[in-house]
Amino acid sequence: MTTGIELFNLKGKRALITGSSQGIGYALAKGLDEAGAEIILNGRNKEKLGKAAKALTPQNNLYQLSFDVTDQNETDNVVNKFESEIGPIEILINNAGMQHRAPLEDFPPDMFEQLLRTNISSIFNVSQVVARHMIKRGSGKIINVASVQTSLARPGIAPYTATKGAVGNLTKGMATDWAKYGIQCNAIAPGYFDTPLNAALVADKEFTSWLEKRTPTGRWGKVEELVGASIFLSSNASSFVNGHTLYIDGGITASL
Repeated sequence: MTTGIELFNLKGKRALITGSSQGIGYALAKGLDEAGAEIILNGRNKEKLGKAAKALTPQNNLYQLSFDVTDQNETDNVVNKFESEIGPIEILINNAGMQHRAPLEDFPPDMFEQLLRTNISSIFNVSQVVARHMIKRGSGKIINVASVQTSLARPGIAPYTATKGAVGNLTKGMATDWAKYGIQCNAIAPGYFDTPLNAALVADKEFTSWLEKRTPTGRWGKVEELVGASIFLSSNASSFVNGHTLYIDGGITASL
């Protein structure tokens, strides 16, 4: 039986990380590469994706798959082709997401629909096609990127909160359906991290001051601090962890 640090070794595994040309996705790609995994970067913008791949300087094989995770047909075609021509995807991290801030009474309906497609439908699309291959192999790891908004809410982001709450419950449903096939489906729930998605909040001194007081750790999170949990959930160390949402938030969901 594998023990100790070897439980976390991802050598020989291949991981697809959606939305990985910047921010959290890019940080996770870099971290899993350093843990031994082969990385498949994903994004809709080929130029941006190419720049990310060039900057990564991987230790292992690196692939680029430019496709729109909100388009089910495109997702199916690209993933099935990769599985057929290159090889298995053993780890999937559903990171692609977006944010839009507006008072709920003024929230544009088209943006609400876009949030649903980007934050929820994308997870269904990519997970379904990847899981079909994992089921045949009898093993696999799926990690969904949730949020503190999976449990909490704050003004101006009600639709985003709804989508992230759905991520938590979809994770439970995926685990319930697919655990019998040897697949572990879990989620990480970042707190407030300094990312391009949060650029407006990071630049807001009043919000940053509030956040530092509200968070027991007293600061914004660094994207690198999400890597350890992702390696754990991607590795043999989490072989009996399923349907769980792991909050990485400096204690904000634990404290009033």
